[in-house]
Formats: sequence, C-alpha cells, structure tokens
Amino acid sequence: MMHKIKLLAVGGIVVGVIAYLTTVFLVDKEDQQTTKTKLMAVQLTTEQPLARQTYQLLISNGCENCHSQQAQLPFYAKMPVAKQLIKQDMDMGLAHFDIMPLLKNLAKNQPVSEVDLAKLEVVISNNTMPPARYTALHWRSSLSAENRQTLLDWIKQARARHYPQPVSAPQFHNEAIQPISTVFNVNLEKVALGSVLYHDVRLSGDDTVTCASCHGLDKGGVDGLKTSTGIGGAKGPINAPTVFNSAFNIHQFWDGRAEDLQAQAGGPVLNPKEMGSTSFKQVITKLETDPVIVSQFAKVYPDGITEKNITNAIAEFEKTLTTPNSRFDQYLKGNDNALNSEEKQGYALFKKYECQTCHVGQAMGGQSFEILGLQGNYFKDRGNTTEVDHGRYNFTKNPHDMHKFKVPTLRNIALTAPYFHDASEATLEGAVAQMAKYQVGVNLSQDEIAKITAFLNTLTGQYQGKQLTL
Repeated sequence: MMHKIKLLAVGGIVVGVIAYLTTVFLVDKEDQQTTKTKLMAVQLTTEQPLARQTYQLLISNGCENCHSQQAQLPFYAKMPVAKQLIKQDMDMGLAHFDIMPLLKNLAKNQPVSEVDLAKLEVVISNNTMPPARYTALHWRSSLSAENRQTLLDWIKQARARHYPQPVSAPQFHNEAIQPISTVFNVNLEKVALGSVLYHDVRLSGDDTVTCASCHGLDKGGVDGLKTSTGIGGAKGPINAPTVFNSAFNIHQFWDGRAEDLQAQAGGPVLNPKEMGSTSFKQVITKLETDPVIVSQFAKVYPDGITEKNITNAIAEFEKTLTTPNSRFDQYLKGNDNALNSEEKQGYALFKKYECQTCHVGQAMGGQSFEILGLQGNYFKDRGNTTEVDHGRYNFTKNPHDMHKFKVPTLRNIALTAPYFHDASEATLEGAVAQMAKYQVGVNLSQDEIAKITAFLNTLTGQYQGKQLTL
C-alpha cells in the first residue's frame, strides 16, 4: 500500500512538472506570436539601424508586458497565486516606468525622453531587467551581453540628440546630467514687460501680492514658507516650487495641470487663495489707467492689454530665469578642481543610488512625474493625507497617476527649503534621507547623507551673472 502511495506521489510530481513545462512552452510561444503580430503592425519610420535593433529587442523581450497601461493579462493569470503575483509585477513595473512613450518615439524617429533613457540605461547596466521571475517563464526574454551593448549604444546615440553641440567635457558627454547651457529664444521687449508684471501688485485683487511674493528671485525662486501666503493672509495647500529653471519643465505645477509657462502664469492671478483677482478684466482695468504700461504693451502687442498678452509677457520673462555656471556645471565642463573630494564622492553616491534616473538633464528634474513612495508607503507613514497628496491624479483622474508629482529641479536646491510638495522636510539632509528611503529603498549612513548633501550644495548657480544666495 505504501509503495503504491509513493508511486502515485512521484507520478503526481512528474505530471506537475510536465504541466508546468508545457505551460511555460505555450506561454513563451504565445508571447512570441503576439510579438510578431505587434512588430508587423508597427511602421518603423526610423532608418537608423541601431534604433531599429533597439525597438525589436524591446518588443521581442516583452518589456511592454509589465511597463504599459495597455498591458493585457495572459491566460494563465487566472490561475491561483499566479494572478496575484502577475498583477503585482505589472503594477510595480508600470509604477517604475511606462515604456510606451519610448517605443512610440523610437518607432517614429522622434527624440526619446532623457528620463526614459536614464531609466533604461540603469537597468541594462545593472542587469536587473528582465527580472529572473519573468525570464523563468519567458525563456527567450533574457538579454545577451551583445543585446545589452546594443541597447547601451543606442542610449548613447539617443542622448546625443538632445545635445548635438555638447558643452560638457568629452568624458561627461554621456552623463544623464548636463550643464545648463540653453538660452531660450525670447523677445527682449516682452521680457522687460514681463518683469514689470511679475513684480506688479495690480495683478492681485487687493493690490498686495505679486508673483514675486511667492517666488522671490532673491530667495531661490521660492518664499521659504511651508505654504505661501496669499491675498488677505490666505494660506495655500501646497509648497511653492521654484520659478528658476521652470522653463525646462515638461509641464508646470506639482501636478502638471498647466501645459506651459503661459498657462501657469494665469493660474495664481485668479486663485482666491493666491492673488485673488476676480477676473482678468479687473486686472486689465487697473493696468489701463497707467500710460507707461499701456505704452509698453502697445510696442509689442498690437491688440494691447489682454489676458493672453499679460500671461505671454510673464512667460517670456520666466524663460530667462535660468541659473547656469554652478560649480557642478564648471566640473562637468572640465574643471576638475571645481569640486572637492567629498563633493565628488557625493556625486558618485548620487549615481550609485540611481538618483540621476529622474533628476536628469540640464535642470536635473522637471521632465517626468513619479510616485512619491515608490519603495515605501510615504503617505501611510506620514499620515493626515489630503486631496493635494493625490498629485497628478487630481488632474488626469488616471489611477496610475495617484501620488505622482512632477520631479522638482535640484538646481539651487540648497536655497529652496522646506522640501517636497508638503514641505515636510526642513533640511536638505533630511530630504536626502527621506528620498533614499522612499524612492530607492535604502537607509543611508550619516556619512553618505553628508556627502550627497555636499554635492547638492554645488548645484547653486548664477542669475544674470551673479551667484545666487539667500
């Protein structure tokens, strides 16, 4: 009797193994067929061989299966245990990286986001993608050393498209971070008018508040408060981001609800807790009594003082609020003595913990929306959540955007305390520790915090040729 039971048990294991292997074979075969269908459906317009190879590698390895909002659950996802694991993997994959914009731009030979390039570079360099659990079921998805080099070569090529005439030293050409060098094309007469309007109390309902009240150019582009004070002493619900280098942002405000600088410029004017004007007609009526400003508008806007022209002039002015020539910029340009040993070690740690995957480009941020609490439940730990904490979801209503915020620029970060949208961190050291814990999943040592903070202090730049200070 016992002999029969053992035979049955062994037989059950064998049947289970055969069933597993059959499932794996069918899964891999199904995924490969789906891949072929996708490749046939996409019209690759790029003529770059490296770009075509990269596209086919990313598709054939099924990256979009976990990194796309359009990802479909496979048939075996209905099985017990598998369903939960697969759903968890897909949610985590998408939380880290939505690959579809990269694939679409790659297929159309359009520039790929610097953030997408940095994220892909890190996982390819670290050999962390595809993950082992995925390749266990998808045998053909493993990347060879040759495949990885192809991807890294393409990333270098794609990054160079953003900087066709690099100002960094040759050894830093392929860094995810580059010196501030862009000079935005502006109309100088509009800039002059925009500067006047930026500092004009008449844009507020009671003639007491200006744009500079919350975004002081002598205070790092912020006001140093947890939440800004508006008309009548009203308090806003969120920490004011810096206006410096905002021209580099993909969208404006923490939740990205403003498409560009001009759209952003009109928001605070009518916000009852900020500048509190009842309408732009109220603002225009006051400005029209001033012959000097009427004349300034007439020079650059044939239709005179309008809401569109007011916000356009302010936006033109804000395009000039860049802060180049920080010590770190000088270092990237080849001056090795611009940073001391501790600061260089801080930059190395900054890259070791992959901070440059989101804080990329010239502004070191502003190019993507990321979940606050990627590696830990920030809001549960902090408590007292409000609607503001929903982040980009408040604008898009997309569940995948819950708790996502525009990545802030790190330029002049030493001058812009308190930190985060909720102003929960008073010091730069505290902000570094919190970001490492909740975004990277590591608890930094005090030595590491000190070195990264020292590096961040080198990011303070110059405005109109003068070093920014508090």
